[in-house]
Amino acid sequence: MHNFVRKLITEWRRLRLPFDGERVIVAVSGGADSTALLIALADLREREKLAHECIVAHFNHRLRSKESDTDELFVKKLANERGFEFVSAEGHLKGKSNLEQRAREERYAFLEKAAEEKNAAFVLTAHTINDQAETFLMNLVRGSGFDGLRAILVARPLIEGSAAILVRPILSWAKREDTVQFCRDVGVEFRRDRMNDDLNFTRVKIRRSVLPELAKINPKIVESLARTAGILSTQPQLMSPVNTVDLSSALRIRELKDLEISSLYALLRKWLRERRGTLRGIEMKHIEAIARLVNSGKSGRLVELPGGGAVSKSGGSLRFGI
Repeated sequence: MHNFVRKLITEWRRLRLPFDGERVIVAVSGGADSTALLIALADLREREKLAHECIVAHFNHRLRSKESDTDELFVKKLANERGFEFVSAEGHLKGKSNLEQRAREERYAFLEKAAEEKNAAFVLTAHTINDQAETFLMNLVRGSGFDGLRAILVARPLIEGSAAILVRPILSWAKREDTVQFCRDVGVEFRRDRMNDDLNFTRVKIRRSVLPELAKINPKIVESLARTAGILSTQPQLMSPVNTVDLSSALRIRELKDLEISSLYALLRKWLRERRGTLRGIEMKHIEAIARLVNSGKSGRLVELPGGGAVSKSGGSLRFGI
């Protein structure tokens, strides 16, 4: 088993994701990151480590004319060769004003529709440590507040009110160079988007110009920025609604669903401290797993905690028990 595939299944276990019985949407652009994720998932399925019904989803923004169409055909062929269902849609964006954000919104709307139509429990994207670092710098340059500097989450609801969970299973451990090398090692080509060389886009300028300069000062700058974003994500908001919720007993799901993810995490940490008497041994992976219970449509599930105890979901509530 290739080390990239081994790390993916290790992360899958760490996130406590199910190993079978679900429909999973895999967002694939055709670039190195998403191609590597798709190949690794296919490898795990062949080894019978995962037994989900995977559906490859590709959104053609049609921003590069024939090249965009070639990307779509490439992804479709990649999916078909590995026995995955393929779904796609086209965009119609015009002009370059705020193009990145509009394209993202269009793409996520497509993924939400695909997840709903296919009754998918999870949507996987191939964000990497590099994406984490680039996003942190973009938000810093834009003067974002405290929340804007927090890390991209490994798992969260796909969109507000969505039943599907967005999971980024290579975000915490894979760099872009890892995905490129994995594709090369297994002899699979990937598509290259010439817009990734256009310095008119802020993310590209940060990737091509800013980060290389910072790397002259700190060769591990990408990892450092990603780690800083992660640290900020563990800090509760200065003004948080946690004080309005009764933490002495079960938490009612309906009081949690509308919370922003940072507030939800802060509330869950405070609730666990109240119920356990300590947060010793509690890591971000445990908080993320409990948060997924909140947004899951199924009862009867639980998250086991280190040192004993578990959080379960039943009767519209989260309950802590020994």
